[in-house]
Amino acid sequence: MAPAPRPRLALTPGEPGGIGPDLAALLAGRARPGRCVLFADPELLRARAAALGLELRLTAHDPAAPEPAAALEVRPVPLPRDAPARAGVADPAHARYVLACIEAAGRACLDGECDALATGPVQKSALLDAGFDFRGHTEHLARQAGAWPVMLLAADGLRVALATTHLPLAAVPAALTRARLERTLAVLCDGLRTRFGLARPRVRVLGLNPHAGEGGHLGREEIDVIAPAVAACRARGERVEGPVPADTAFAARGGVDAVLAMYHDQGLPALKALGFGRAVNTTLGLPYPRTSVDHGTALALAGSGRADPGSWFAAIAEAAAQARRAAPR
Repeated sequence: MAPAPRPRLALTPGEPGGIGPDLAALLAGRARPGRCVLFADPELLRARAAALGLELRLTAHDPAAPEPAAALEVRPVPLPRDAPARAGVADPAHARYVLACIEAAGRACLDGECDALATGPVQKSALLDAGFDFRGHTEHLARQAGAWPVMLLAADGLRVALATTHLPLAAVPAALTRARLERTLAVLCDGLRTRFGLARPRVRVLGLNPHAGEGGHLGREEIDVIAPAVAACRARGERVEGPVPADTAFAARGGVDAVLAMYHDQGLPALKALGFGRAVNTTLGLPYPRTSVDHGTALALAGSGRADPGSWFAAIAEAAAQARRAAPR
């Protein structure tokens, strides 16, 4: 039997002034789990590799040609020539370039040219300063695909999904509707089956308020919103439990495949304390696998040679693994 074809992985380095180009250059000379295609400006990658003292061979990606043996493949996306990138500087003039890379890579996955997407870190402040309504890759790629996204991070045996992502804390209670939670739990359970290969996933749902509302004395979201959503999912046969107090939910989680947190900073501190630098961000709900690093642009480290590529390599490996699980059998 012929070996299965290597998954085709679209990669976006992200903010050109951050460590993303460093991480892209570090792929050279490393065994890769799939056919990697960088959506980026090749001159930016060459310049950063030279600054790091790395040898970098690039070739334009040709999907009809065999995978090159040595060179990294690039789908060229040009930076504005009147605004060259500088390591350590996030320039709003590069916002259109950053978004063009993401959108081209997402489109390649939607069109079937690539099997999965792994993204490097972006500088959200630079995109917002340029006038773009950008809350994160998760939301941006979901808009492009017309999908309902669920953000899930995983490290060292812990998976944490988020019911809301990049919202101000004051906006979270109003965003937590029963319909939203039911849909989020449906996407999460399906994603655990299809992306992670778990036949009957078990999900623990956190409360919003301290002590999961203390029987309504510290808030009624658990009674009026979260518990009914959990009950509806259980009625459909899903293994879902909660709401449980967030302060103890991570202490004993034997047999729990994922925890659903109500907001970004409720769930992610536990995960990042456990596995920062090794965690991988997955967007469930897209029609293709998408993973990302667990860190930001680290402007102070750009071009220094001190950037840790661990999460980047882990995100690429996870994208390849999810692409293989999603492949027709």
